[in-house]
Amino acid sequence: MNSLNFTAESSSNGMVERDFTVGGVPGVLWSPASGTAERAPLVLMGHGGGAHKKHPAMTGRATLLVHGFGFHVAVLDAPGHGDRPRGADDERDIAALRKAQAAGEPVGPIVVPYNARLAESAVGEWRAALDALQELPEIGADGPVGYFGIALGTALGIPLVAAEPRIRAAVFGLHWPDALTEYARRITVPVEFALQWDDELIPREDSLALFDAFASQEKTLHANAGKHFDFPRFEADSAARFLARHLGH
Repeated sequence: MNSLNFTAESSSNGMVERDFTVGGVPGVLWSPASGTAERAPLVLMGHGGGAHKKHPAMTGRATLLVHGFGFHVAVLDAPGHGDRPRGADDERDIAALRKAQAAGEPVGPIVVPYNARLAESAVGEWRAALDALQELPEIGADGPVGYFGIALGTALGIPLVAAEPRIRAAVFGLHWPDALTEYARRITVPVEFALQWDDELIPREDSLALFDAFASQEKTLHANAGKHFDFPRFEADSAARFLARHLGH
């Protein structure tokens, strides 16, 4: 079993930030500065495509969860992202994506298989990281766990939540169904799902089909006006409240 190897620690604005590696995969754990030994729920967060574990969206969402609800929040760099090197397959897919974007062509046929390939590695990495994080006394093996990931974070998170019974609630959004539909049908925990009503990349009917696929008895759809990159920041506030409600802290 892989263990956490903490490599750096800092504290600011009431939050402790600890860099770590687990099985060679780099991650970050944010905790309340009032005492990292205090038991509290853990939220796993997946970052977006082309981003990394400390992208401003991740630090902003972590601040909401740590300051607002006293949670611990962990993020891993996805394969080929952040501090992880890109392989030849990554370079090939990214080049194809840039070419399609420049030509104004649909990107889904490239992004969907690319993200599915990343998930093949990332799900096992996340499960190993969760094993190691639950060894920490401030989290514990029986503590509640949630997941929050949009776009690439959804592509990696849906297979993870489908495979991981320790996750009690999840927030997803902004992704095509395709490779994710069968995984979504295995998910029964509460889900909050967000889409952009005027998304120029993901057809509205595709987003609705993915939401419909979840087997959860409690699932909530948030549809916001605007295009793909107009995703509103206030959805993070809603996600934090949703996770607090279901993780019971």
